[in-house]
Amino acid sequence: MDKLIIDGGYRLKGEVTISGAKNSVLPILAATLLTDEPCIIRAVPNLRDTHTMIKLLHSLGKSVDFDKDTIRITSTHKANYVADYKLVSTMRASFCVLGPLVAKLKQAKVSLPGGCVIGVRPVDLHLKGISALGAKISIEAGYVVAKVDGFLKGKCIYLGGVFGSSVLATANVMMAASLAKGKTIIESAACEPEIVDLAEFLNKMGAHIRGAGTPYIEIEGVKALKGTEHKVIPDRIEAGTFIIASLITQGDILIKNVIAQHQSALLDKLKEAGVNLIVKDNTIRVKSPNKPLKPINVTTLPYPGFPTDMQAQMMALLSVTPGISVITEKVYPDRFMHVPELNRMGAHIQREGPHAIIEGVKRLSGAPVMASDLRASACLVLAGLVAKGRTSVSRIYHLERGYENLDEKLRNLGAKVVKEKE
Repeated sequence: MDKLIIDGGYRLKGEVTISGAKNSVLPILAATLLTDEPCIIRAVPNLRDTHTMIKLLHSLGKSVDFDKDTIRITSTHKANYVADYKLVSTMRASFCVLGPLVAKLKQAKVSLPGGCVIGVRPVDLHLKGISALGAKISIEAGYVVAKVDGFLKGKCIYLGGVFGSSVLATANVMMAASLAKGKTIIESAACEPEIVDLAEFLNKMGAHIRGAGTPYIEIEGVKALKGTEHKVIPDRIEAGTFIIASLITQGDILIKNVIAQHQSALLDKLKEAGVNLIVKDNTIRVKSPNKPLKPINVTTLPYPGFPTDMQAQMMALLSVTPGISVITEKVYPDRFMHVPELNRMGAHIQREGPHAIIEGVKRLSGAPVMASDLRASACLVLAGLVAKGRTSVSRIYHLERGYENLDEKLRNLGAKVVKEKE
């Protein structure tokens, strides 16, 4: 197991290029199960989660070649409908193979998923959507077993949940409905850019999908889907993390390969805090202001609201911002496992239910800390960049699930970061 050793206090400066979106590429890879023809996916990030999905596709009868940032997928004609526990239990997004398997093979046996420990994230909306299309579903020994006689059938499905719409459930149902008979309407669909990216990929395969990016998606089922090529959108969470990295170190970073529209909620909050950013077609320059940032209140919401996946990183920044800030987590109310670790570094953060009350301090102190999930890992790395002294971040396998070569990218910007064995 690896850890990151960070010597804090260095101002970051230079250019960084954002990788393809983790939350786009995983469902897109799952969607290749809908066709027997070859597919080529470009701008694929080299992540632990990417390799987990590749292993899962191998187990389901696909041949996968990963060269640099391009994946080529072909069928081996030995299709398998069982998604094994050992793979699905390590990554929640792998549950997205359920819809494609049921639609293409008429049956699926998929282990209940795992992933980051950030609170309850049930699969009830996935099962509700797939069963509404006509699949018979049961839970057997930790697996979801789904079968359909004949074809799935289009239907109007409401996918709203207690904490809003589900991105992965929307993806799962959208993929399954692409091969269903008739029209499927998803109401209260997730609106994230990654859903739009998946819909564009499916439409290139021959699907008929309209309304992706809105709460109302229409899918007209087709008999078969073909192979295609597709380039994944940039990772908006990685871009947001580097925006915060520049600000927390009082740096000056040019972020390349970024879609500014996908950063609207984050940029709006940073403007409120007193940050002026230079935004162009596919770049954002983040030059820290000469005066301290202002405290702000942040509430996480489904897209286009402030992303829950940026909550921990924003908390790191606000922990060294003068005044009192409040973060309210409305997507995953228990997603605060980074708070005790930040407090170990000298932050003054108090949790009250779904709220974190942050009193900014002048400086953080380096300390040994432990990552509990993907975005908490990024938060602790950011805190280490600004902390006085040395910070050791353990369990960075979480970090490697969602950030491609983060330590190398940070070193190229002037950070003192090295990876070591624990």
